[in-house]
Amino acid sequence: MQNAVVTLLRTAIGDAVSTLPADLDAVREDRSGRRSVTRPIALVHATSVAEVQAVMRVADETGTAVVPRGAGTGLAGGAIASPGAIVLDVSRMNRVLEVSEADELAVVEPGVLNGDLNDALAPLGLWFAPDPASRAISSIGGNIATNAGGLLCAKYGVTREAVLGLAVVLADGRLLRTGHRTVKGVTGYDLTALLTGSEGTLGIIVEATVRLRPITPGETVTVAAVFPDVESAAAASAAVTAARLRPAVLELIDSAGLARIAAHLGAHGLAGTPLESLAPAETFLLAQSDDAGAAGEAEAIARLFTAAGGRVSRSADAAMGDRLLGIRRAMHPALAASGQVLIEDVAVPRSRLPQMFRAIEEIGRRYGVEIPVVAHAGDGNLHPNFVFTGEEVPAHVWAAADEMFRTAVALGGTLTGEHGVGILKRRWLADELGDDSFELQRGIKALFDPKGIFNPGVMFEAPDAPAR
Repeated sequence: MQNAVVTLLRTAIGDAVSTLPADLDAVREDRSGRRSVTRPIALVHATSVAEVQAVMRVADETGTAVVPRGAGTGLAGGAIASPGAIVLDVSRMNRVLEVSEADELAVVEPGVLNGDLNDALAPLGLWFAPDPASRAISSIGGNIATNAGGLLCAKYGVTREAVLGLAVVLADGRLLRTGHRTVKGVTGYDLTALLTGSEGTLGIIVEATVRLRPITPGETVTVAAVFPDVESAAAASAAVTAARLRPAVLELIDSAGLARIAAHLGAHGLAGTPLESLAPAETFLLAQSDDAGAAGEAEAIARLFTAAGGRVSRSADAAMGDRLLGIRRAMHPALAASGQVLIEDVAVPRSRLPQMFRAIEEIGRRYGVEIPVVAHAGDGNLHPNFVFTGEEVPAHVWAAADEMFRTAVALGGTLTGEHGVGILKRRWLADELGDDSFELQRGIKALFDPKGIFNPGVMFEAPDAPAR
């Protein structure tokens, strides 16, 4: 049967289909560290909507599973090969199809990288706000599929707020267009919002109409503070939001994370910054204010940081601001360079950040595992990272993660703020959603994908879903 499927694919789209072992092995993992147990039957590098439709017609006819994949930077295992599946890679669909300055929108293919789109927009005085830490390597299609957040979303919103419309190939090969090009539009159900964050379980995004923002005049002011411990830094960040201040960036790195970054970057990497000399338990909180009122907002933030016990520095130097953001963005590369990491993603109400950090520290001590944490403190989104040795995540690490997930939900939070459920968190999904919501969502999946061929095992694990 698998050979027959490959023959049908090659008849439909020719050389875009690969069965080379090296190609198939390359899509068995993503940046989550999870690796599928076997190779897929084929990898398709689609370059057009027509090719995506052709693949889905073959899959629908033969009942073959399809795993959509973009840049492969996901952190929840949502785009890794499923046994017996076709991996449909859309990363080569990477054209910016249109930029409308008058309407402040762009139409892009799913493989366009965040950073590349903003490089193209900058000369026009426009920018695309979603800003994940992986923006240089992550694709817009993947960002939409996971409803990605990032460093700027406390002020500018997550990806959903920037998506006006989509073109999506459905399970039987039909092309569905959703949304609009207008600022407002409330006709019918909001299928654009439904598909944003659906993690490749309802359709394959082949085009997106995205909202752009004007680059506004004014300086960017950076406020950096070192705190004696993570709870005081978390309290300072909560004080900023309680004061009705909305900096563009509000990021927190705990002492374990700082130690990993320092080891990765070396002494020269922190030299000349507020992090040049750190005591063992100290924690870093970084804020950036933009727009015309940046200086006044930064001054107010600096006062709050100082009142909370921080050692504060303030600078309008763009190079220093970029350097400090670069240190923040170095967190995940630093962890990856130091061993195996389970990168997690929970969110709590911003006022509960101190309690969540305290709980993570206690969980780490009880289970004997180091949990470096970086947080988008401006919106309460924490990334606890479980560091371990060996190829498989040890049982005690999963037990610690289980307790952490349940603690976040108990504090009024959620299992995932931006990475998605994927295959890593599906076991906890029903607990957060509740029985009624969980079954309604499974029903939506069945409506879009009656044969269950899209991304099996992601979010909802069917009884006969193959292991991944």
